Amino acid sequence: MANAGMKIETQTAFVVIAEFEVKSAGMADFLALAHDDARHSVADEAGCRQFDVVRFPGSSRVLFYEVYDDREAFDLHLETPHLARFRAGFPACIERELPVRFGSNGTGEAT
Repeated sequence: MANAGMKIETQTAFVVIAEFEVKSAGMADFLALAHDDARHSVADEAGCRQFDVVRFPGSSRVLFYEVYDDREAFDLHLETPHLARFRAGFPACIERELPVRFGSNGTGEAT
């Protein structure tokens, strides 16, 4: 058995999925804003574990997959200057914003 003698810890994380339909003429600006937010979220926020910006080929949709330690870490994200920059710039780039979804995940880590 490969995991014999290893302890598996389960960590729960707070997951945020945001999705946007972006105007084709606004895609480059939207992605620049999105990547700025994602980069600073991971670099500057201790509670942000992951922030992926996903663009689907042949589609105007862009999805954010964000993972935080907990709801409190996400709430702190809502007050950051990089999110403020994104919020100020993205409305001109999109057709619509889909409802944000929240969830949790458990990741098994061998220790």
